[in-house]
Amino acid sequence: MPTKFTEAQVAEAVAALDGWAADGDSLVRRFEFADHITAMGFVVRVAMAAEAMDHHPDLRIVYNRVELRLSSHDAGGVTARDVRLAERVNALV
Repeated sequence: MPTKFTEAQVAEAVAALDGWAADGDSLVRRFEFADHITAMGFVVRVAMAAEAMDHHPDLRIVYNRVELRLSSHDAGGVTARDVRLAERVNALV
């Protein structure tokens, strides 16, 4: 099982992750795209990356807006797996 980050580790990770913020026991980033189909294409790319990493985000999709929430539920908060997925998501944008 992964080790849950301390608040200081989460703050350090967020400082290094463009566009991400800490929200409770999660890393969160919101995206806005030109239209729905572009947003859905992004979600599919995220889903493929998440599946390859065997670590899946919580997703919220409203037309052209996507919210990703990353948390390692088995650890009860943010872990290195969440940071790696956030880095991968940033590379997809």
